[in-house]
Amino acid sequence: MAPPKVLMVAEKPSIAVSIASVLSRGKMFTRRVSTEVHEFDGVFFGSPVQFKVTSVIGHVFSVDFPPKYQDWAATDPLDLFEAQIVKNESNPKAHICRHLNQEARGCRYLVLWLDCDREGENICFEVIQSTGFNIKDTYRARFSAVTEKDVMKALDNLSTPNRDEALAVDARQEIDLKVGVAFTRYQTSYFQGKYGNLDSRVISCVPTLFCILLLLIIYLVLLRALLKVSKVEALTIMDCDILLVAAYFSYGPCQTPTLGFCVQRYLQINTFKPEKFWSLHPYILFQGYEIQLEWQRSRLFDKTVAMMFQKLVAEDGFLEVTEISEKQETKGRPVGLNTVNLLKVASSALGFGPHMAMQIAERLYTQGYISYPRTESTAYPPSFDFRGTLSAQANNPTWGSYVQGLLANSYHKPRSGTDVGDHPPITPMKSVTEDTLGSDAWKLYQYICQHFIGTVSPDCKYLRRKVEFSIGGESFHCTGHQVTAKGFTAIMPWLAVNDKNIPSFTKGQKIEVSKLDLYEGTTSPPDYLTESELISLMEKHGIGTDASIPVHINNICERNYVQVQASRRLVPTTLGITLVRGYQSIDPDLCLPDIRSFIEQQITLIAKGQADHHCVVQHVIQQFKQKFSYFVKKIEDMDALFEAQFSALTDSGRAMSKCGKCLRYMKYISAQPTRLYCGTCEEVYYLPPMGTIKLYKELSCPLDNFELLVCSMPGPEGKAFPLCPYCYSNPPFEGIESLINTVKNGPSGKIGKGAGMPCTLCPHPTCPNSLVSQGVCACPECSGTLVLDPLSAPKWRLCCNKCNCLVFLAQGAHRISTTKERCAECDSSIVEVDFNKKTTPLEDGSTLHRGCILCDELLHSLVEMKHGRGFRRMGSRGGRGRGGGRRGGYRGRGRGKMVDPKMSFRDF
Repeated sequence: MAPPKVLMVAEKPSIAVSIASVLSRGKMFTRRVSTEVHEFDGVFFGSPVQFKVTSVIGHVFSVDFPPKYQDWAATDPLDLFEAQIVKNESNPKAHICRHLNQEARGCRYLVLWLDCDREGENICFEVIQSTGFNIKDTYRARFSAVTEKDVMKALDNLSTPNRDEALAVDARQEIDLKVGVAFTRYQTSYFQGKYGNLDSRVISCVPTLFCILLLLIIYLVLLRALLKVSKVEALTIMDCDILLVAAYFSYGPCQTPTLGFCVQRYLQINTFKPEKFWSLHPYILFQGYEIQLEWQRSRLFDKTVAMMFQKLVAEDGFLEVTEISEKQETKGRPVGLNTVNLLKVASSALGFGPHMAMQIAERLYTQGYISYPRTESTAYPPSFDFRGTLSAQANNPTWGSYVQGLLANSYHKPRSGTDVGDHPPITPMKSVTEDTLGSDAWKLYQYICQHFIGTVSPDCKYLRRKVEFSIGGESFHCTGHQVTAKGFTAIMPWLAVNDKNIPSFTKGQKIEVSKLDLYEGTTSPPDYLTESELISLMEKHGIGTDASIPVHINNICERNYVQVQASRRLVPTTLGITLVRGYQSIDPDLCLPDIRSFIEQQITLIAKGQADHHCVVQHVIQQFKQKFSYFVKKIEDMDALFEAQFSALTDSGRAMSKCGKCLRYMKYISAQPTRLYCGTCEEVYYLPPMGTIKLYKELSCPLDNFELLVCSMPGPEGKAFPLCPYCYSNPPFEGIESLINTVKNGPSGKIGKGAGMPCTLCPHPTCPNSLVSQGVCACPECSGTLVLDPLSAPKWRLCCNKCNCLVFLAQGAHRISTTKERCAECDSSIVEVDFNKKTTPLEDGSTLHRGCILCDELLHSLVEMKHGRGFRRMGSRGGRGRGGGRRGGYRGRGRGKMVDPKMSFRDF
């Protein structure tokens, strides 16, 4: 009888590999499906079994509204508060649900190796749903690192998934979705297109967890780092070739209070009124030292009074030593390192933004170099193996000798911290060098190691000497420090106490004043918030979690609400300031941290099983629904602030092209989102978000009489394509949405708000710039068509109308154009090439040649493809093409006719 099978599911493929490698001791069989599956034999609960270890890629499902609520024009945002939500597969192309279901067939037990936090618990139940396992046959592995010791300990101490913590995540998802989308849709629809110089770079109207699918794709394709997508707000993929981006004014229950902190500091700076102050600074020369004494009064804001004290001190002339004190001071070693403190140090000392710091920490964790990087605890559990963790660093070339000294002379137990019951503090798990990690990862890893070593080092001790003086009835003092034991500052030198030597004094001794200054200064406003200070405020007020804090900060930067300047200070933009001031004028609660802090408290009660999930969600939703209704009634108060800060469309932009309706010039507005505005018709036409926009030969669209434009993407290999402003925003052909891969979910419900139709996608049968006229053959990389770029001369090329594939043709030719003829072999368009007389490849020196770039040997030999798979010509299948030149041309060998002539390029 075959042994039973046990399915194990991790949160990321890299974690699955590590777990399988430990449990199988490296002896496993791996097969590739949606995510890798590692199979091996082992023992489970004392019986032989066959293990299968696989993974998900973050959340299996994401929350969204049903299709009927996706049309902005047909849906009242107020209805979203009462709408049902659905859970869709986060990444349908990855087929994770199907993969889990198939791998679960025939398995007796399910062991879940998801990250040990609330999001991990939520994913546990998503996996259970996908596999169909009974909860009685499901076990939960809890671990803080992917080392052999931690993995084996977790397998020996299996528990059950926590339903309450999973419901807490469901509650946050639903609240953030409904509140964020309702406010974002309304204020976007209201403000979009009203102001010309308003630069909003927001691409998605997302609250926390709204577009996890899109975030997954961006991380998989661009970063190839499988990070925890459940804990971050959504990003949006932007196809720079044809996607149209409209400005969204996003609201988020966490994002907006975060922005509020930055704007509050800005307002404090702007309303600050400086005051002059005066301070006495007497100097003495004693035993070779020149010492400036500190005044007990510090400073005065009345110059007359300050000058009176200056006169009294000057008339006396001699300082008398009134008191000498010495005290042994101790600077305590740090507590364990949690996520928030790591992010603050990364920003203030290492120069990393919180978002980047978490990405690096996540990578270090999946590689097994550090423990789990998302933790709120600063206290180590009693059973923590300090000696073993230290021993792993004993041979490190940077701090190994210091660690060896600790092991030899007995290390100290860390100070008592806070244990919130999640994970131990962030700890190094194994030694590594900078050459292995690279510069950025090494900086973060080095700090984590030094911090941990510092927690088990002795305290820093120093002698503090204070000498007090009296003169003219006023008291002054000086202070000196002498370090007696460096302690932990030897490994964390940036926290060291610096020696400050002062001479020896005797009580009652009199010393002449060598110089007396009356210093005049001016009070200064606080500086803009640093990322580190903002993180502290968010932690203090309960905004976000240890994992989502960096994402909220990153979002307000990406959406052009704040800008990161020198020393990583966050300076709010005019848009960010106006939004917050608008919320304050209508309902200050919308941008204050109090409501979000209350929500987090309620969600914590759900996680602890002390509050009902449904009741909490309904109560919060009803609160925000009432606030939303009031916000809609008072939106003109916010609009008044926008009018004061931004110019109307009629006053913005420069004249560019003629409107097809009124035949008057429209204005081109370059601020994002780029668009044309017709002041006569009061219509806005959105344009591609990237590239340079110019008039295209003063040609007009045969459908609507709008003058054509050409969009040229940046870079030497950036494509260029013509477009009609009206068609781009309002595709005229039925069913075109499937061709441009979009849906009617823009602010006005038009297809053009989500993506545009350039001429390279237009199926007009006679327009000389349409796909029908300029299309040559199918793209080898996607389902698109290679279209002749009419502006590419003399470096002639074909560009795919869907992807980034470029095919370079005969370079240096005088002219290349498409014809109405079709290739008899493959049905591709015949192109006509007029070669340069000096470089013509034709045998008799003629220059004009017609042929198919696939079937004509001459033209095919001149083709080079970029941004795609290798361009190679298939072997001949017999038959002859129609590649004969009209003047001594070259006759090439063609190919047999394919089943689908439009896909004639597919085999390349």
